[in-house]
Amino acid sequence: MPVTCPNGHASEDPEYCDVCGAQLAPSSAHAPSGPPAPAGPSPGLPGPPPGHQGAAEASGAPGVTGSGAATGSPGSSGSSGSSGEVCPICQTPRSGRFCEVDGHDFESPLPDPVAPVLWEAVVGADRAYFDEVIALNGPDARAMVFPPYCPERAYPLIGKQVRIGRSSRTRGTFPEIDLGAPPADPGISHLHAVLMAGADGAWTLVDPGSANGTRVNGESLQVNVPVPVTQGDTIHLGAWTVITLRENAS
Repeated sequence: MPVTCPNGHASEDPEYCDVCGAQLAPSSAHAPSGPPAPAGPSPGLPGPPPGHQGAAEASGAPGVTGSGAATGSPGSSGSSGSSGEVCPICQTPRSGRFCEVDGHDFESPLPDPVAPVLWEAVVGADRAYFDEVIALNGPDARAMVFPPYCPERAYPLIGKQVRIGRSSRTRGTFPEIDLGAPPADPGISHLHAVLMAGADGAWTLVDPGSANGTRVNGESLQVNVPVPVTQGDTIHLGAWTVITLRENAS
């Protein structure tokens, strides 16, 4: 049966025009194998405008990688992570209300920092204690003179132990609370007493065997028997020295 070619010629050959040779139908021998090529714009017709998306692409269908597919795709960042906020404790980027590492609550205000407590030993001169010592030590004690000027000195209690005494290069003793500086108390031993810190932050006082003894709140200490001390306690030693313990939050 004759067929008409695109140029209007009648041809008996169903594949090629008998007159002009134009191809009428693809030969089964040369037909391409495999799936058909994706549909595209017809020759001579304009393509889709820039930024145009198909329905599947705009809906975020699986396997589509367009800008619409990014919405809700795995690994996309939420509003909590886009701010760049980090945990103030461990510096981990925020991924929700609570830190994944230490559990910090980003929506609760941070507590005010607590200042560390610093213990101090305030050293001064006690005239009433001096008069009592002179009365007990007999006539020879009259040679000692109470210092006319003895300003208070504060020593921070740092470390596991704080020694009280008089420094001596020949003996190699350098106590943290040195009572040998002017006005030097003549009744202080080189190692008179020791303040010792406990694991709970409390302090105890021990007299290792001073020549003139030590009192805490008026009570004499036994040698090498630790006694707990706290804020406001008074330690008397030597001829006139008084040490008062206090806390200082600064």
